[in-house]
Amino acid sequence: MAVADDVGVYWNLFEGQFPDAWKDDDDFASYLSELGAYSVERLQLEPEHIREERRCVLNSTQKLAFNNYKAFIETAQCTRDVFQDFVSVEKHVAELLDKLPCVVSACKGFMKESQDINTKRRLNSLALGRHTQLLEVLEVPQVMETCVRNAYYEEALELHAHVCRMEKKHRGIPIIRMIWEDVQLSMDLMLSQLLQQLKGAIQLPACLKVVGLLKRMNVFSDQQLRLKFLQARDSWLQGILNSIPSDNAYQHINKVIELSRVHLFDVITQYRAIFPDDDASLSPYSAASSREKTGPVEGALFYCWVNEKIWQFLHTLEEDLWKGGMGIRLDSLLGQCMYYGLSFSRIGADFRCLIVPVFTRFVMSSFQHAIRTSKHNFHDSMKHLTLLNPLRGPSSSLTHPPSSS
Repeated sequence: MAVADDVGVYWNLFEGQFPDAWKDDDDFASYLSELGAYSVERLQLEPEHIREERRCVLNSTQKLAFNNYKAFIETAQCTRDVFQDFVSVEKHVAELLDKLPCVVSACKGFMKESQDINTKRRLNSLALGRHTQLLEVLEVPQVMETCVRNAYYEEALELHAHVCRMEKKHRGIPIIRMIWEDVQLSMDLMLSQLLQQLKGAIQLPACLKVVGLLKRMNVFSDQQLRLKFLQARDSWLQGILNSIPSDNAYQHINKVIELSRVHLFDVITQYRAIFPDDDASLSPYSAASSREKTGPVEGALFYCWVNEKIWQFLHTLEEDLWKGGMGIRLDSLLGQCMYYGLSFSRIGADFRCLIVPVFTRFVMSSFQHAIRTSKHNFHDSMKHLTLLNPLRGPSSSLTHPPSSS
């Protein structure tokens, strides 16, 4: 504390004589404290002592420099090299700082790609762990096609229901959508096969099974299903009728009656067994009642189809009658047609009253044609009539009638 006070006193006495940096120098303060303790004689000798000490220090410095000049030169060289290295380092650091944003961006991109790769790797590992389940899902379209082509329709419907549930649950997954589309193609093939079975010779149990499968497919409404069934069965029935040879009109119409009586009633039986809600009778009154129960279209659809088949038969009958070749077999044909029309009374569609006008028109036309032919032949015969003997009286004319040429 006393040394600091002495320094302050000396600093005030010799203000401006010393550099400001010396004020806080401990050595300077210690030297001032020593000066304050010297006597006057010692203070007078102090400048010379300082000069002598300065001279010794200078000589020591020169001697040190002379003896170690190589070290000083190497130190200077090393300092210059270090300075240049520092300049180079500073330059490279500046370049590094300029490139750091790009490096940071590249590192972020690398981290993102690494995360994506890691995610894909985890998904691939998960897929590998569930390879069996995934393979079963991917093989569903192939299994579905195999079931359809081998007529395993029950299994195909179960697969289709499973795929529909899976598609609703995972609607956003493209592979699931592709599987669903492939299964739909197989369902279209199955629909085509079922309809093709209805267009062939099929018994009632198989027919019930096919229509049951069509209902489970939910492709057609009830009205559309009835229409498709009648169209398919009509196509099969019409193919049978068209295959009958038409060279002989009598044999053709007999075969038409025989096959129509058998197969048409098979179709009617199948329709009634499959769609029992239709009214059993096909009379206009019962058809009106059926329309009230099942709707205006469903109730009249079957009635209109049977009615169309009846008129088609009547048209075929009339065509074969006009082809000729019936002769004395007309009564037999009339009996068969009347029996055929009577058989429809079991379903309320007795059409014997429609057969009679056909035969009536044919017989009347044939009779008129025969009268016209006979009349024409009579006129031709009268034109060539000659009398061989003259008339001699009533008795001779009665006894000998004139002969015609």
